[in-house]
Amino acid sequence: MARRYIGDLTPGERIEDQVFLVASKDLRQTTQGSLYIHAVLVDRTGQVPARMWQASESIHASIPERGFVRLKGRTENYKGSLQFIIEAVRPVEDPESVDLGEFLPRTEGDIEAMWARVREILGGIKNEYVAELTRQFLTDEELVRRFKTAPAALQMHHAYIGGLLEHTLAVLEMARLVIPRYPQVSLDLVLAGTFLHDIAKTAELTYETSFGYTDGGQLVGHVVMAAIWIEHKAAAAAKALGKPFPNDVKCVLQHIVLAHHGQYEFGSPKLPTVPEAIAIHHLDNLDAKLHQFLGKIEQHRDPQSHWTNYISALGSKLFKPDVLHDRPK
Repeated sequence: MARRYIGDLTPGERIEDQVFLVASKDLRQTTQGSLYIHAVLVDRTGQVPARMWQASESIHASIPERGFVRLKGRTENYKGSLQFIIEAVRPVEDPESVDLGEFLPRTEGDIEAMWARVREILGGIKNEYVAELTRQFLTDEELVRRFKTAPAALQMHHAYIGGLLEHTLAVLEMARLVIPRYPQVSLDLVLAGTFLHDIAKTAELTYETSFGYTDGGQLVGHVVMAAIWIEHKAAAAAKALGKPFPNDVKCVLQHIVLAHHGQYEFGSPKLPTVPEAIAIHHLDNLDAKLHQFLGKIEQHRDPQSHWTNYISALGSKLFKPDVLHDRPK
């Protein structure tokens, strides 16, 4: 039987024997006291929540988290969204035989072309200190390798291979359009800060076989990691230039990274206190939120409803119709 990708599944289908990647699993209890398993299944086209009723601790233990399983079950519509009902499950006996390209979602963009455009934009930075600091990151081959493949997040937005690059480029392109309207705001700092704001996602997240957090990602996080990296790269830039790196420039770039989430409750150690920081916060948030909105609308599978189901991360349902019928398909 030909493989059915998650992105193509519709309610009412049966899957007899197919491999899925388990992104997460949880053993829960119904109101009647029986156990069931809640899991998230993933392939390169997306993810789908799954449930297995009448489960047990032994079945839950046999399912490898961030590993591969063979499943039998069916799909159904639950409150306007697709879910998978697991009827039988067993681990894949030889995980190394699995083609990872089938299971990690990937950007539809050309990674090398996007990376070339990032370099082109950053090449326009005029200040010698900011340009050299940026160059220290751009010439770090291992960092660049990971930057070109890392997701921007695990679930919220751009959660796929190449997502960090795609998101960063989008914010850079918006900055080039918006910031020149405000001559008092430094385009050099905004471009460098945009490039650096999420760069430590390359170390915060794991994405070799599935998406998750590294120990450092859990303990420190990408925001603080990036601020530390700027400290180190500024020292390298000073050595390359043969003169001290300006402390105020370094501190502002660190502040931009530390403040880019915008609010304490969103994990920001600092609130934005310079124009470049507030600009990056809003441009970053605009790209992330629009990506979430358009993705959720596209993923909603009930053609009879004008609304998606309630999305807790956005605090609302979303209105689906394109009333002018000009949204690209």
